Amino acid sequence: MTTLQTKIIQDSTSIDPNTGSVNVPLYLSSTFHQFDFDQYGKYDYSRSQNPTREVLENAIASLENGIQGFAFASGMAAISTAFLLLSQNDHVIVSEDVYGGTYRVVSQVLDRYGIEHTFVDTTDLDQVAAAIQSNTKVIYIETPSNPTLKITDIRGISKLAKANNCFTFVDNTFMTPVFQRPLELGADLILHSATKFLSGHSDVIAGLAVAKEEGLAEQLAFLQNSFGGILGAYDSWLLLRGIKTLHVRMEASSQSAANIATYLNSQIGIEHVYYPGISTHAGYDIHKYQSSSAGAVLSFRLENENAVRQFKENIKLPLFAVSLGGVESILSYPAKMSHAAMPKDEREKRGITDGLLRLSVGLEDPNDLIRDIEQTLLKIEKGGKLVDATI
Repeated sequence: MTTLQTKIIQDSTSIDPNTGSVNVPLYLSSTFHQFDFDQYGKYDYSRSQNPTREVLENAIASLENGIQGFAFASGMAAISTAFLLLSQNDHVIVSEDVYGGTYRVVSQVLDRYGIEHTFVDTTDLDQVAAAIQSNTKVIYIETPSNPTLKITDIRGISKLAKANNCFTFVDNTFMTPVFQRPLELGADLILHSATKFLSGHSDVIAGLAVAKEEGLAEQLAFLQNSFGGILGAYDSWLLLRGIKTLHVRMEASSQSAANIATYLNSQIGIEHVYYPGISTHAGYDIHKYQSSSAGAVLSFRLENENAVRQFKENIKLPLFAVSLGGVESILSYPAKMSHAAMPKDEREKRGITDGLLRLSVGLEDPNDLIRDIEQTLLKIEKGGKLVDATI
C-alpha cells in the first residue's frame, strides 16, 4: 500500500503527456475553444473547471480519502459555501470555540437567512446530543479548536450525527491529512484553510473542501459553480507546490512544537499551555486515538494584556501576525486578531482571554526558539529591562 508521504508527491505531480513536464502546467485561460458544436469538451469556462485547479482538487480528495475535492478563493469561501448547503429554518450545531471568521458567518450572516445555530462545547457528547433539534442538519466541529486546542471526538460526533440524520463537517486545518483524516472516522465533509499548512509559505490565500459521498459532492459542486468563489489557476499551482513538502514540514514543525510546549509547561510565568501533546491536556487520549501527532500549533496564557504586550515587544524570532502554518513561526494574539469578531464576553467564556497567545511553530531550530522565549520571559520578569538577549 502506498504511504501518505509518497501519495503527497504523486498526487501533487502530474507529468504532461505532451512535453514530459514534471510540474503541473499553469493554465491561465478563462475560456476554452469548443471543437464540436453539439458536444462541448471537458473544460469550457474556468469558473466551472480549470485543468490546474482540477489537479489540486483531485490531490486533496485523494489525500483525505474523499470522493471529490473543491478549491476556493479562501478558507472562509470554502466554509461559507459549505453552509450554503443549509436552507431556511435549518439548524446547525457549532463548536463553541470555533475560529472567529466562522463565528461571524454563523452568528451574523446565517441568521439573516433564517438558519438557526447553537454553539456547544463539542468535547462533551452529552451537550451535543441535548442540542440536537428536529431541524438540525449539520454538526460543525474544529478539532483541535482554534485557539484553545480543545479536542472533539470525531467518531463520536459522526455517530451521533448519523443517528439523527445530519451531516458532520470538520475543519481539519490544524492537523491536515498528514496527521488526521476525519472522513475515515465517519465525517461527511472536510474543510481547510489551505492558506495555512497546506500552502506552508504564507504566499497563498485558499480554501479546500472534500466530500465523502457523491450526493454531497454534487451539491457542493453546484454551489461552487453557482457562487463562483473558486481558486484561480496561479494560486492553485502555488498550492500544489506547497503540498509537495507538506509531510516533511508538518513532521518537523510538530516535533518542534512538542519541545516548545514541554518547555513552556515548566515555566512559572506561563499560567497555562494548550497543546494536545501534553498528557494533562483534557483531550489527550481522544486526540492520540484519532490523530498521529499533536500538531504544530500551541497556545499559552500569560497573566494579562500587559504581559502579552511585553512578550510581543521582546520576542525576536517569530513574526507577530495573523494566520499560521508558514515555514516561519508566527505568534498571534487571538483576542485582537483571529477572534476580534467575537464579543469580549463570548471570547472569555471560551477561554480566549486577554492574556492568551497562539504560536504556530515553523522550521527554525527549536532550540533557538526556546532560547528566544526564555530570554523574553526573563525580561518580563525583570520588568522589561534588557538582559542578555543573545539567541
